[in-house]
Amino acid sequence: MESEIGEQPSLLARNAQRYFEELSEWIQPSEYQLVTLAARGSSDNAALYLRYLIEVNWKIPAMLIAPSVLTKFHSRVRYPRSLCVGISQSGAAPDVAAVLQTMRDAGHATLAIVNTADSLCAASAEHALDLGVGEERSVAATKTYTASLLACYQLARCGAELEPPKLPDERFLELCQSSALAWAPTVSNAGVVFALGRGYSFCSAHECALKLMECALVSCKAYSSADFQHGPKALLADDSVLILFGDVAGEGFGRRCIEALGSGEVWGPIWDAIFAQRLALEIARLRGLDPDAPAHLSKVTKTL
Repeated sequence: MESEIGEQPSLLARNAQRYFEELSEWIQPSEYQLVTLAARGSSDNAALYLRYLIEVNWKIPAMLIAPSVLTKFHSRVRYPRSLCVGISQSGAAPDVAAVLQTMRDAGHATLAIVNTADSLCAASAEHALDLGVGEERSVAATKTYTASLLACYQLARCGAELEPPKLPDERFLELCQSSALAWAPTVSNAGVVFALGRGYSFCSAHECALKLMECALVSCKAYSSADFQHGPKALLADDSVLILFGDVAGEGFGRRCIEALGSGEVWGPIWDAIFAQRLALEIARLRGLDPDAPAHLSKVTKTL
């Protein structure tokens, strides 16, 4: 996991322009009335980021499809003219592939974002973007997740006047390591841990919570900072910790707060993810856990 965290700056820089060029050839935003999204796990968090990117910048609705509507209930929903984007780092998710194939058969545009070119999801879609970041050996998604975020940002640029993304560098990796080392004991010993974000950074809160749970066995719940104040805030106590992403730091929570190292810009979740990964890694080490072999988990998870 540590090695693959360290690969991210060079891999993101190497692939950024290719993503934009390939997606620009395939995607015609003016032709769609809706963007539908299918994903699981960390990819689901990348899809959440893409939802905000599409609705804010393309100004059409975007929604995460519930694959079980198709795979469990066998219902065929009548969507308006859509672009369906399936995100699966392994490309092996049968439920994501089923959504892509069904939408393609119904005449909708389909795009798979995968890190395995010869995969089920890639074959199910009209177009497939290969993230091209090499094999990911750690169970926790690191470089495949940030590459998925970058692909989502470059996809949004196809239909909006967005600047090329500013990407994390080696110096940022060092800052994340030192900050994670400093905060790891506090989070590890906390009574209740929340990760909060909103808008573009909402996905960062969810991804941070996932990383803390799967790698470090820290029970962490992600909320929109707005929803947090509609009830869950009552759980705050002296031993609570809030991990804040994006621009929510000024919302006056008044407890022990960790302001994630990242950018407040639209591409900020790419930076946020690296901080969350490093924090989870350092807490795992502090607790004597092996983040490359989390209990009950495997690298590829297949659900229907």
